[in-house]
Amino acid sequence: MQRPAGVTAIAAIFFLAAAYVGILGVIRLISPERVSLSLGAPLLHGLELAGPYMFLLAATAAALVGVGLLRLNNFARRGAVMIGLAGMVMLIPKVGADAAEFSPKFFLVGAAIAVRVMIVWYLWQSWIAEKFH
Repeated sequence: MQRPAGVTAIAAIFFLAAAYVGILGVIRLISPERVSLSLGAPLLHGLELAGPYMFLLAATAAALVGVGLLRLNNFARRGAVMIGLAGMVMLIPKVGADAAEFSPKFFLVGAAIAVRVMIVWYLWQSWIAEKFH
């Protein structure tokens, strides 16, 4: 069965996120003062405070979801949906905080939520779910 282009694009997003968080985690392990933990905040939503091992764990999880999506694994589809939903929920307080000053950060957070909504909506479609069975 042929993989839909949207699934490939979503897998690429997961691979990019895994690479970003993984590189930050490795740099943080090698030289703790070189990069700030706050660089992982847009993707880890507070979990970055657990240190570089959380970066590596998140990178591994994102890479596994990306590989699973490419292989049309239904668990990976469900995992991507759950990660997207969790990301949306974790961004809601940030929208409220950034709405008070109506800065570019507000629009960036809104765009981050919109991307997560599109991923969840796309993977939740019945015709996409059928490709994973």
